[in-house]
Amino acid sequence: MSTKTTPAVIPTPSRGLKELTRQVQRSERFPELLAALQNGHSGTIDGAWGSAGPLAAAALGLHAPKTLLIVLAHVGDLDDFRDDVATFSGIQPEVFPAWERHPREVAAGDEVFGRRLRVLRALRSDTPPRIVVVPMQALLQPVPLPEVIERGARRVKVGDTIAVEELSSWLVHRGMTRVDVVEVAGEFSLRGGLLDVFPIDANEPIRIEFFGDEVESIRPFDPESQRSLGRFDDALLTGAPEWSSADLSSMGDLTGYLAKGSWVALVEPNDLREEGRHYLGRLDDKTGIVPVEAAFARLVKFPSITLSTLVASSLETTCNLRIESIERFSGELTKVKAELDSAAGGDRVLIACHNEGEVERLREVFADTEIARTGRLELTVGRVRSGFHMIDAATLVIGDHELFARTDVRRPVTRRRYESRAIDSFLDLNEGDLVVHLNHGIARYRGLTLVDKSAEHGEETLLLEFAEGTKLFVPIAKIDLVQKYVGGGKGDPPLSKIGGSAWEKRKKRVAEAVIDLAAELIDIQASRASQPGIAYPAENSHWMTEFEASFPYQETPDQLSAIEAIKVDMAKPRPMDRLICGDVGYGKTEVAMRAAFKAIDAGKQVAVLVPTTILAEQHHRSFTQRMAEFPFTIEVVNRFRPKSEIKDALKRTAAGTVDILIGTHRLVQKDVVFKDLGLIVIDEEQRFGVEDKEWLKSLRATVDILTLSATPIPRTLHMSLLGIRDISNLETPPPDRKAIETRILRFDEE
Repeated sequence: MSTKTTPAVIPTPSRGLKELTRQVQRSERFPELLAALQNGHSGTIDGAWGSAGPLAAAALGLHAPKTLLIVLAHVGDLDDFRDDVATFSGIQPEVFPAWERHPREVAAGDEVFGRRLRVLRALRSDTPPRIVVVPMQALLQPVPLPEVIERGARRVKVGDTIAVEELSSWLVHRGMTRVDVVEVAGEFSLRGGLLDVFPIDANEPIRIEFFGDEVESIRPFDPESQRSLGRFDDALLTGAPEWSSADLSSMGDLTGYLAKGSWVALVEPNDLREEGRHYLGRLDDKTGIVPVEAAFARLVKFPSITLSTLVASSLETTCNLRIESIERFSGELTKVKAELDSAAGGDRVLIACHNEGEVERLREVFADTEIARTGRLELTVGRVRSGFHMIDAATLVIGDHELFARTDVRRPVTRRRYESRAIDSFLDLNEGDLVVHLNHGIARYRGLTLVDKSAEHGEETLLLEFAEGTKLFVPIAKIDLVQKYVGGGKGDPPLSKIGGSAWEKRKKRVAEAVIDLAAELIDIQASRASQPGIAYPAENSHWMTEFEASFPYQETPDQLSAIEAIKVDMAKPRPMDRLICGDVGYGKTEVAMRAAFKAIDAGKQVAVLVPTTILAEQHHRSFTQRMAEFPFTIEVVNRFRPKSEIKDALKRTAAGTVDILIGTHRLVQKDVVFKDLGLIVIDEEQRFGVEDKEWLKSLRATVDILTLSATPIPRTLHMSLLGIRDISNLETPPPDRKAIETRILRFDEE
């Protein structure tokens, strides 16, 4: 985007992982393979099991004279392969992504469009990227020729004389959208002498400041905070190439951007061909799409390497890595130790852990194994997606997530730039929303209106419409009298009549109900205050510290705040009663797991009460995977389990040998007895009936209660807002959280 660039974030591979790359380079015939490639010929690497494929690619990338283009069959493998290559080589590969739609349907602000253009520009630069990873689908999709990209870009320098309106018109012609505030790529905003532009291939927007028609300064800025991130001497404004007028059948392809001296690595060529044919078969309009064999013909014009797991006969120079796949581990701590000793045989074991906390914990966990006692266990920070056994190096390589059957998680390299957050002012109101005026009742909000008090001054007001069309203007200064209406009914309530007595009568009835509720709450609070609860240790134990460090994601600020608040609550000598409120995917379960772990670590039992059988199974799987490395017993009771198993689980719960019992309404039945219950986690309390809540009410005065909810009932939320129950809000989504997508589909037995 500018002459000033920000260096890429490059992961530093550990000494052990670097040594693996060197070991591949020492493989028999690998030097011959490199010589063949340097002379313009092709070669084959076989035996690339698991993450050994990215390992071999990393070794090749270190020797490629220019760019190494790695072609994968499946879009879903892209990020994993890229991250493994970065781990082994220390080079952060570029990714050339694929569209899910046809290029004709792409808008200027399309994120994939921008990422593709960034890679294309990098390949044409004086220092092209060392490694580029591309899925077969993206390789078949057309790219604009360099001259087309240049026609869609314009360089602006400090000191240039440019008519602001002319530049604004140019941006519109290049597919950019004019908005009030720039937020995403493909947008621009013009406010007086300030032009904010977010080029489609940029990581952040830029602010061009004009003095008259002269460009006075160019600064990148953070779209969330609006703060400048530095200064540029010039900037390249990139819009969308003119796809509508261009003939897609005459467009270029990615290989046309590769510099002379580049190499190509084809990962499983048979899979590449098959996936290419499947992609073409899904398209109704194939205009501009490159045929599979034509794509291969263009690729093999460069020195190419075939990467495959199985040995295949070939006349090309072939390097066999002598690498084996490894068996899956059970995930149970007691079994994993024996399985690891057995899998290693007499070889060294290298375990890649996702952080230092995991390194320390696994060092303690495997201290009594044969490989540890004989000094053959090496633990290092790094990422290996799928383990493998290097025969010549006598080394077993495995990722920590594979040992305990955990899902591997990739941490984002850069922070998320935009984070949704609640709007806690009248700006949250939309025209037509129902509101409540403290003195007059329910009305409909009709927007902001400027009321002229005199010829010189005006006052901005909220326009509210009541029954019979009566309108009321509420000055902004008295905004505290108006609240957004939140009701529990399915339909809209009738609007109130100004001057009538109905609203006053309704407020009186509510006040009486509140008094009854207050009396009930006072009884519960008095009982809680009079009976000392469980005071857990304020400081983290060694296990608790390790458990927190093993969390594979980055906690959000809201999560950290909620976790700290729970620790404070649990350390107090009175029962905890806290509500964790947050949308789906915001990390409520992890917060609950931290609380549960603290309770178990202190010798207490935990009950997890959920409204549905599916949720019980989901929580059982989540808790089991998350705590796999610790000697905790976790059971679930629901209608899918045989009665004999449920009976046995309840018997062991009563004896105190079950640490966490997860279940639906089955947990509130009389035959469920805990030996030493310390914490109850309730997921979506509003979905339980009156009898269930009576059971919880009896326990609320003696044990810690943690309630999780995405949509708390008004009564529960109101109690929290009044301070009767403690509340923690999770308003910040985790980085790269995917939006919830709900679909209604026709039933199909298959």
